[in-house]
Amino acid sequence: MKKRILVTGVNSYIGNSFRTYMEQFGEDYTVDGASVRNDAWKELDFSGYDCVFDVAGIAHADTGHVSEETKQRYYAVNRDLTVALAEKAKAEGVRQFIFMSSAIVYGDSAPVGKQRLITRDTQPNPADFYGDSKLQAEKGILPLADAHFKVCILRPPMIYGKGSRGNYPTLSRMAQKLPVFPAVENCRSMLYIGNLVEFVRLMIQNEEEGFFFPQNAQYSNTSRLVQMIAEAHGKKILLVKGCTPPLRLLSHATGIVNKAFGSLAYDMAMSTYKEEYRKFSLEESIRLTEG
Repeated sequence: MKKRILVTGVNSYIGNSFRTYMEQFGEDYTVDGASVRNDAWKELDFSGYDCVFDVAGIAHADTGHVSEETKQRYYAVNRDLTVALAEKAKAEGVRQFIFMSSAIVYGDSAPVGKQRLITRDTQPNPADFYGDSKLQAEKGILPLADAHFKVCILRPPMIYGKGSRGNYPTLSRMAQKLPVFPAVENCRSMLYIGNLVEFVRLMIQNEEEGFFFPQNAQYSNTSRLVQMIAEAHGKKILLVKGCTPPLRLLSHATGIVNKAFGSLAYDMAMSTYKEEYRKFSLEESIRLTEG
């Protein structure tokens, strides 16, 4: 049966990527976009849609030194707007609401040299207002769920792909410029955009509800990741051992170190699904991203 989908956040990386991906399925799906930057969305008719895929929100930025006004803006967009969209969707007969949350609800990465594995028993514990705004949004929309309105919450790890923003482009630039890079043993969950969009399609097709934790089929290691990026550009980068102790000391001065070299991973068992969504391996995704 044909599915009609409304994506909120028309200029978002994830929203644009999903809409482009869905074009290959022709008439099986109709995907429209809606801007929610002002109140015009309140006049839109949601009643013709089977699913609202909500990717509107303020992305993670530097949360160390910001004003109270900026913090409240995160809550206004990431929490209040999400709840308002879900309430409108339910009131107008939409059957499914998919919310793009984040692994950030579990807090920061483990310190350099330590491991952190998130399991289904791990309780959310946001480290800052960004993570808390996402968690509060989840708490705001879950009570809306019933037999006629399914709430599907995705908590992906770092999302990357060609044209993505955030930490990955920084690593890419470093990989292309630096001749050497620290060799550090860490474990990171990541999610390639090509795997994410297929996962979302399956969530819609199967009318799923509840919490989901999509990730690539392979964990990544920051040092090896940088090396793979360099190789994709025909460059070689030397990984230098013995850097963990100085990096651990440096982490006390800046949180960037733990973000880059700390560990944060989902138990792989959390991310399996009854249909395969991980079409791209880590190595292939790096080649496509850097190509």
